[in-house]
Amino acid sequence: MTRDSRRIARIRGKLLDWYDANHRDLPWRRSRDPYAIWISETMLQQTRVETVIPYYERFLERFPDVHALASADREDVFGLWAGLGYYSRARNLHDAARIVADEHDGCLPDQADALRALPGIGRYTAGALASIAFDRPEPVVDGNVVRVLSRIFGIREDVGAKAVVDELWELAGSLAHGPRPGDLNQALMELGATVCTPRSPRCDACTLRRSCNAAKRGDAEALPIKSKKTKVRNARASVAWIVRGGEAGGRGGRAEKVLAVRRPEGGLLAGLWELPGNALRADIDPEQSLREHVDQSLGLTIDGVEELGEVEHAFTHIRLRLRVFACGAGGERVRRDGYAEHRWISCAGFEQLPQATLTRKAAALTR
Repeated sequence: MTRDSRRIARIRGKLLDWYDANHRDLPWRRSRDPYAIWISETMLQQTRVETVIPYYERFLERFPDVHALASADREDVFGLWAGLGYYSRARNLHDAARIVADEHDGCLPDQADALRALPGIGRYTAGALASIAFDRPEPVVDGNVVRVLSRIFGIREDVGAKAVVDELWELAGSLAHGPRPGDLNQALMELGATVCTPRSPRCDACTLRRSCNAAKRGDAEALPIKSKKTKVRNARASVAWIVRGGEAGGRGGRAEKVLAVRRPEGGLLAGLWELPGNALRADIDPEQSLREHVDQSLGLTIDGVEELGEVEHAFTHIRLRLRVFACGAGGERVRRDGYAEHRWISCAGFEQLPQATLTRKAAALTR
């Protein structure tokens, strides 16, 4: 790989010129506030720009600074995050805001190492914040940057291998050193998002085409090289829409209260509200399994069980099929085992609780 200083300087210059003329007008790019940039970088992790924009604007309206976020209830934070996914981001953001408010007088640290000491801020986010918000010559490497650098420098090895990962960070670091490191990093990411795309890259419109190894070789679409993804595992589970004071099995009609439970603070979908339920084994009847789970985990006996249907949802490595049942409950008092909290709540109130997309899909079957 050729990484002489003249080539690096030439690539930097072309990227910055292209960025100045072509970058998208995004709301977080209109701000120099490190807090606002932090919120955007956190939301943009594994989430499309178009999806993030309305969440970003609502979040800043509700929590305009670190102190506002730090003093908020966790449930309010999750409520604004609902539907954005990857809820650990919201939990870490809230925890980090409390640390920044308590230990840094509400000001984000301006050095990458100090930023990485905060919950939820890894190497990429620290580099993005340090460079964009504080003009530090710190590199960033995300999926877009990996693709751009692999093609420019002709990296034809598995980009997941440690040695290659180290090389990519070194290349990104070489490019970041110089004027306007934040704009340079954003230019790399912008080029990958809009021109150097995974499929059908627009090499003829790329400002780096004469410097690009893959464009010269004609194999841009074949790069980067990635090892095979982990096989997606199929799983089955069931949940219960348990109503009290109305008709068991009512599809959001005269049911006065529905039982909502909150997951523990740890693991998948930590701290979110959902319907009580359990994983299913192939050798067990779903309804009977659900009865036993509700009895053991909540101390309730359910009756009038009606199957409403099934929904599907894909997590990173799991494709889950969820069977949804509606039922009533006896007059026993709830005795929780395994859930952090429970509420008997109206159907309208249930919809307002912080919950994952999977739960929203399940609840939709009751209407």
